[in-house]
Amino acid sequence: MRPHAVHAVIAVKSLDQAKSRLADRLRPEHRARLVLAMLADTLAATAAVPDIVSVTVVTPDPAVADLALSMGAAVHPEPLIGEHDPLNSALADAAAGLRHRHGPVDLLALQADLPALRPEELADVLSVAPRGLRSIVVDHAGTGTAALLVRDPVAGLEPRFGPGSAGKHIAAGAVDLTGDWPGLRLDVDTADDLDLAIELGAGNATRVALHDIGWPDRVHQPVRRVC
Repeated sequence: MRPHAVHAVIAVKSLDQAKSRLADRLRPEHRARLVLAMLADTLAATAAVPDIVSVTVVTPDPAVADLALSMGAAVHPEPLIGEHDPLNSALADAAAGLRHRHGPVDLLALQADLPALRPEELADVLSVAPRGLRSIVVDHAGTGTAALLVRDPVAGLEPRFGPGSAGKHIAAGAVDLTGDWPGLRLDVDTADDLDLAIELGAGNATRVALHDIGWPDRVHQPVRRVC
């Protein structure tokens, strides 16, 4: 077993519930298309990190599952338990499934809507996260969690995603990692977030989807960061 290998897990809700905060800008079918596109870019960037040896998507949605499988990810069905907290229950169940299959391994829980994510950002996070501890990357808003990393092959994932998740993770002992990772920190919930992702340099799948949807013209010429 590779000593620094990490297994990633990503939870995606049903597409008919997708991105409600964009409902005033996009029709439901366009929001679903955007979610799939952002997931595709997130998966592509994650899979390109050498130390991430597997990616598992936990979802109840067949279209999401089909996309994940087509990109080489594993799919874990959403558990029936945890109706009061479906996101964290799904992540915890998928993490337990990974440990059941692979034994004691390090874990990474990642947001599914990171269209400007770069593989080098994730690779840097893995390199600086302290071993034996949980770590988080706080999102661009300063209150949410873009990534939760457990550099301990035995400790549970213990996800606390949701409103105010950064504070909840830190209060539970997670280390707040600092670093210049704008793409990783930028999970997309609003139109402003989406415009910022375009400026950072959204991935190809997201740019194609936005072109087809008819988002503002500047999506055609994203400003790429120099890493």
